[in-house]
Amino acid sequence: MAKEKRKSSLISHGLAAQNRKARFDYTIKETLEAGIVLKGPEVKSLRLGRATITEAWAGERDGELFLFNCYIPEYQGGILSKFEPRAPRKLLVKKKERVSLFNSIARDGHSVVPLSITFDDRGIAKVELGVGQGRNKADKRHAIADRDWARDKARLMRDRG
Repeated sequence: MAKEKRKSSLISHGLAAQNRKARFDYTIKETLEAGIVLKGPEVKSLRLGRATITEAWAGERDGELFLFNCYIPEYQGGILSKFEPRAPRKLLVKKKERVSLFNSIARDGHSVVPLSITFDDRGIAKVELGVGQGRNKADKRHAIADRDWARDKARLMRDRG
């Protein structure tokens, strides 16, 4: 008999947090990946998959790009795990991308929202950012109707064989 692998509750690489509501509330025009500056206990808490980014947004502060209102709860495993759960966290992007983001925010009125936080193969936390425009109620209803029609169409095609 082979040894049974024990499942760990830690996320070594993969999805740590996801903002499923962002693609519904915003029309995402482009996406980009950014690094995020974290402290040790924040990384451990993220690996447990307890972060929330549904109300988070990215913006400019002192010429740098920051992630605001991202909730990463305190890590319960150690004494030195005191940090502010909703503190602004610096995002690491290239200067050319940062300037382009700031211009699209100022000129076009776009919003920068985090779509997900993942760990890559090297174990480094990355934030996928979406640049888009907010939708109004009519646009949201239209998106729901399109999604329902696509689902019904797939059922009809499946049933026809």
